[in-house]
Amino acid sequence: MNLRTETKHDYEKVQDLLMRAFPGREEATLVRRLREDKNFQQELSIVAEEDGIIKGHIMFSRASLFDGIDCHPVAALGPLAVLPEYQRQGIGGMLIEEGKQRCLGHGFPLVFLIGHPGYYPRYGFLKARAYGIDITQFNVSDEVFMVAELQRGELDHLHGEFRFHSAFEELE
Repeated sequence: MNLRTETKHDYEKVQDLLMRAFPGREEATLVRRLREDKNFQQELSIVAEEDGIIKGHIMFSRASLFDGIDCHPVAALGPLAVLPEYQRQGIGGMLIEEGKQRCLGHGFPLVFLIGHPGYYPRYGFLKARAYGIDITQFNVSDEVFMVAELQRGELDHLHGEFRFHSAFEELE
């Protein structure tokens, strides 16, 4: 399995993957919006390719954590997609781990997501509200709002309100 940075030549295949992996268009719309942002970091959009087939895709975007005084740059994971016929083979986990390393390399101390509570904890994601971090941008339960520490000890002192990139808002 080759994990590599997504290129413009992959966009159509990734669009197809997203449409096959999810029931609606929200994830495909989100990816398009994030790519259009002037601060889009191409190397945080990763594909898993094997035998010329893009089997999985993950995207991380810049987000923020506001502690009441300062706004700290953090990362957000989403979406993560694997073609249905290749799910449950570890592709998603490989993409998550690769993406976390790339986010760390970009200086992000934390990565956040809204996701399945039975899946993401195995990759180091914890309930964010348990660490004094809240989200008001979306109404979500404690179980699905998660954070992973990329730099040891950051959850000891980074607290406040998390905000996704504006591309996440008002999805179709």
